Amino acid sequence: MAELNPQHLLLIDDDQELCELLSDWLQGEGFAVTCAHDGRSGLQMAAAAEADAIILDLMLPDTSGLEVLRELRRLHNTPVLMLSARGEPIDRILGLELGADDYLAKPCDPRELVARLRALLRRSQPVPQGSGQLQCGALRLDSESLLVWRNDELLALTQTEALILAMLMHNSGQLVDRQQLSREVLGKPLGPYDRSLDMHISNLRRKLGQHADGRPLIQSVRGRGYLLRQ
Repeated sequence: MAELNPQHLLLIDDDQELCELLSDWLQGEGFAVTCAHDGRSGLQMAAAAEADAIILDLMLPDTSGLEVLRELRRLHNTPVLMLSARGEPIDRILGLELGADDYLAKPCDPRELVARLRALLRRSQPVPQGSGQLQCGALRLDSESLLVWRNDELLALTQTEALILAMLMHNSGQLVDRQQLSREVLGKPLGPYDRSLDMHISNLRRKLGQHADGRPLIQSVRGRGYLLRQ
């Protein structure tokens, strides 16, 4: 039986046959799917309707998927999973730097795509530990909206970045294991060459800024994990 209020996905990909196949599969898994076949119409659809997550192809006919991602991040922090037929490490790195939440190489197994999307959507839910707002020094995080402020300045964090920060704030001053952080926030164990968590941490550091003495707010403990320093 279909869900009364299915989660809505926006699929931006110029391969219409692939869009039909993925749409059929995703709808069979209980999602509602809207398709766009170029960057311009994808951005218009993203601005006009509230998608729960966006699947974005890197190669589009009118513009780069990275440029579309840049504009999407200017508009909102909806979870974005990028697809690329090239699968080059530099594409993944650039996508994560611009705010993509996850990345899959084409051709992908639809079952893995569904699993990744469900992990993204779980991560976009309110922070489960406690309620209300978290406060650590100048940082304040709203557990429901996942909005973050530093000294009353609203920060433009993605949902993934906000969830990483929430976990670090819950354990302020304590080391948080890299594998634990990846499993609980990214929904997957870290492989030996997986740099996705490091990229999210790097983006988060840049957006948070530094302490007055130049120390980063998030400290790395090589090979072990990260801790938030007040």
